[in-house]
Amino acid sequence: MPLYYYDLFFAFAAFVLGGVVGSFLNVCIYRLPLGLSVNEPRRSFCPHCKALIAWYENLPVFSWLALRGRCAHCHGRIAVRYPLVELLTATLFFLVLRRFQAEWIVVGPYWIFVALVLVATFIDFDHFIIPHEITWGCAVAGLLSCLAIPQLMGETSHALGLLWSLVGAATGFGTLWAVVEGGKLAFGKKRVVLPQAQDFVWQREGKDDARMRIGAESELWSEYFSRETDELVLRCDQLVLAGREHTDATLRCFYNRLEFDGQTYPLEKLAGFSGRLREYVFPREAMGFGDVYFIAGIGAFLGWKAVFFTVAAASMAGAVVGVLLLAVSPRSHSFKIPFGPYLSLGALWWMFAGPEIVNWYYGLLRVG
Repeated sequence: MPLYYYDLFFAFAAFVLGGVVGSFLNVCIYRLPLGLSVNEPRRSFCPHCKALIAWYENLPVFSWLALRGRCAHCHGRIAVRYPLVELLTATLFFLVLRRFQAEWIVVGPYWIFVALVLVATFIDFDHFIIPHEITWGCAVAGLLSCLAIPQLMGETSHALGLLWSLVGAATGFGTLWAVVEGGKLAFGKKRVVLPQAQDFVWQREGKDDARMRIGAESELWSEYFSRETDELVLRCDQLVLAGREHTDATLRCFYNRLEFDGQTYPLEKLAGFSGRLREYVFPREAMGFGDVYFIAGIGAFLGWKAVFFTVAAASMAGAVVGVLLLAVSPRSHSFKIPFGPYLSLGALWWMFAGPEIVNWYYGLLRVG
């Protein structure tokens, strides 16, 4: 049989395998942020009616198309993200095989890496978090892969493969940790002066959280605070707190308490507070620590050079998207842009073509 047919068969097998893996990734993307087990129940279920989905209703891409994007039981709409993840995983598995077929031993680890990157990307899009199961899992998988297959780091020694993987993880962690801490020092607070005073209200929501409403905007209390030291300052024309009304009040808020007029009010003992707000100063981060752990995992798989390329590419892509968002909306202070998807994009870019791009760029510099 001609060699071409073998290539065609393995390419098709990689595509199908990617689709099947993508179906499982959808389970992870849905369940991990909700704290649900990815093993129980073993079969997928409808996010609306919770009915278990039969195997023939769960064929990657095809079942979604055949059911016209709806559950076969309750007819609730199933998001287009599900076939998109399956198709994207299948395509990337195929591309990995084609790109690295001459070094076939690295294909398996790169498939694992692609799967982790996709889960991180779509969870970050939906929830603005990257779970530790993914970030730490990526780092551990990268270290073990490079120990077992040192060719991932361009080495033949298992010890050197592990060493360079550790260097990559440390470089990634250290680089973004410095960005997070430096960004906190330089841009850790945002002051918003309202054109006119607006009503605000704080109300407990559930056992461990609350909701803050300012005019028409609403935000979970926990979203304001990334660290125990973070402080939200409310400058109010009117404040109603603990059954008393105050005017021209400045309220300092922390994740678990309020400080006003020399007194401390534990939030666990408050049912709510409200008033008229004219100005507020809220804490912010350059990025979340999930991104710091995530780039450590990327470095563990791809090495220290990939870290700098990934961060640069992600920053450029994120900046372009940020500028476009600012252009279409004046409410720039309320934008949330997850950085994880751009790190994923930069990492995949490096994996498929990064060294070639860097060499091309240095060639331009030498010519210039």
